[in-house]
Amino acid sequence: MARFGINPRNTLGIPIPLLRRIAREHGRDHDLAASLWCTDIHEAKIVASLVGDPRSLTARQMDQWAGEFDSWDVCDQCCANLFEDSPLAWPKALAWSRKKKEFMKRAGFVLMARLAVSSKEADDSAFQSFFERIEAESSDDRPMVRKAVNWALRQIGKRNSLLQQQALAVADRLRSRPDRSSRWIGSDAARELRGTTAKKIIEGHERKRGK
Repeated sequence: MARFGINPRNTLGIPIPLLRRIAREHGRDHDLAASLWCTDIHEAKIVASLVGDPRSLTARQMDQWAGEFDSWDVCDQCCANLFEDSPLAWPKALAWSRKKKEFMKRAGFVLMARLAVSSKEADDSAFQSFFERIEAESSDDRPMVRKAVNWALRQIGKRNSLLQQQALAVADRLRSRPDRSSRWIGSDAARELRGTTAKKIIEGHERKRGK
């Protein structure tokens, strides 16, 4: 796990499929989620994200959990399993992207990426507001932040043709910057967004929406 960048502190080594099975046996239980989180055990935190109820999340609880992230997998699991389904996800994505803590900032951009995939009916303007944060934080050269910024830009650009062109414009601006992190994000995102796979994804989305 350490070789994959996962913090081994308080980690038991239980695989994700087993954690998901444990969570399914219990179902949604927000009080249980809070108790599991307080154990400070790596896998217990992931199960907490699986059994937590997004409707019961408060802004304070989300900030507390995000502020305690110490590994990319717990961060990403919480965002995908729980946080993105909360109505607070949108403002938290913007707020956390401004934080200094590495994994809290990562969580902001992971939420942007996840919302780009799951929020099928969201207006383009909701995602256009994320571009400013992506450009503002692209120079953060910490790998876990840089990769999340890149992920957010790529996923937003795959929603439709308009956002693809806007995301490519952002990517091209980043490619021309002097810092290495911005250049990497811009080059990687541009390569993927101009590729055939991205084109097929966009065409599929637009067919479903009748465009």
